[in-house]
Amino acid sequence: MLGALTVILCCQLAGEMLVAGTGLPVPGPVVGMVLLFAGLVLRGGIPVALAGVGDALLGHLALLFVPAGVGVVLHIGLLGREGAALSVSLLISTLLTIAVTAGIMRLCLRGDGDGMRQPGEATKPSEAGQ
Repeated sequence: MLGALTVILCCQLAGEMLVAGTGLPVPGPVVGMVLLFAGLVLRGGIPVALAGVGDALLGHLALLFVPAGVGVVLHIGLLGREGAALSVSLLISTLLTIAVTAGIMRLCLRGDGDGMRQPGEATKPSEAGQ
């Protein structure tokens, strides 16, 4: 278990180092997560120990939100002053996210003759008449 946790933390460290060294506009832990994902794809699966550590972290995920909650309480005055602007931006960004997701989903379901088909659609022309 300690080895699997070390792998996760080393991936995060590598991500932080890559971001610091290259100036990427992405958080280091996100780059580390991509590195971990790439390693798991190359390996061909998730080791049992790593899956156990991941499950344990997910089981205690609520604790990871405590620092964010403290940050919100720390800046409660700013939220009071900028509450309307924050609410409008959250609403607009949520609606845009839903619209983009719906558009991509429609494109993916359309099929354009690339081997994808609609549910219930015949797979061969000869099956359509049966």
